[in-house]
Amino acid sequence: MTPARPALGRAVVACAVLICFSWFICSLYPGFPSFAPASEAIVAIPLQQQRPASREIDIVVASVKSDNTTWFHRHLPSEWQKSIYVVNDPKAPLTVPQNKGREAMVYLTHIVNNYDDLSDNLVFFHASRFAWHNDDPDYDGLATLRNFQFPYLREMGYVNLRCVWVIGCPAEIHPMMDAASTEVLDRRGAPTAKEVYKDAFEQLLPGHPVPEVVAVSCCSQFAVTKEMIRRRPREDYIHFLQWLLNTPLEDALSGRVFEFAWHIIFGQEAVHCPSAEDCYCKVWGKCGLNCTESECDDRYTLPPVSTLPVGWPRVGWDKEERPFSGPAL
Repeated sequence: MTPARPALGRAVVACAVLICFSWFICSLYPGFPSFAPASEAIVAIPLQQQRPASREIDIVVASVKSDNTTWFHRHLPSEWQKSIYVVNDPKAPLTVPQNKGREAMVYLTHIVNNYDDLSDNLVFFHASRFAWHNDDPDYDGLATLRNFQFPYLREMGYVNLRCVWVIGCPAEIHPMMDAASTEVLDRRGAPTAKEVYKDAFEQLLPGHPVPEVVAVSCCSQFAVTKEMIRRRPREDYIHFLQWLLNTPLEDALSGRVFEFAWHIIFGQEAVHCPSAEDCYCKVWGKCGLNCTESECDDRYTLPPVSTLPVGWPRVGWDKEERPFSGPAL
């Protein structure tokens, strides 16, 4: 039987019309709507923050306008990318959708924006060079970064930038017990991160069993490889970011929830407290130290207060002169 050519011709014409119509619609509406849940489709981050990663190492810094961040450029290798976010300056080259959740907002913003173009190794860090929590005899963040062993990071995928156990280890949070306790309020009678952690964890990681114990040495400074980040889809990080934008928790609480969740997000056991001796050797090449399980001699002393003295590191707690051999400030 001879094919019905008129019918075939009409089909070809119809297809051509459909293609032209589709092209016309797409030219008017070049972006398709997100298929993320409605509550998570509203994250909007300025396109100025998008950047191709051409560096092996990227230092992602959470700062405010008053911070002096020149030390990152002055003292670290020029080939290291420095992604310095200014959370309270909407006109900064790198900023955040909302100044909320402390450093967690910066870290998540960077991951979401650069998920497909991440540097090989990322270090997430605070802006101040000298800070009470830096795991160094002088509390010097520069020493923390300069001595960091990147081969160990590439082996592990995630490394916390603190080895001493004081604050965070060996058992900082008991999510189930703390959620039901009336003894974990702060001095104002307000809830602490321990009390809210269980509910927050269930919202952030639905389907993941809530751990009985959570522990990691503080304070939200760590390194991670792009491969470890990408073990989770980008949608997970959008979900985390949206949770941070929406949560009614005050910044100190939401930021602290993430402080004790990053290591779990990046594939570690809920209790992540390596021995101090092993940690100092592998993370910073400080081997052969005299150590207990939780600390090594002369590496870190918990300061009496969280604000270092004016003139530190050359001026001590009693206004005495201190020896300091590090680079100029």
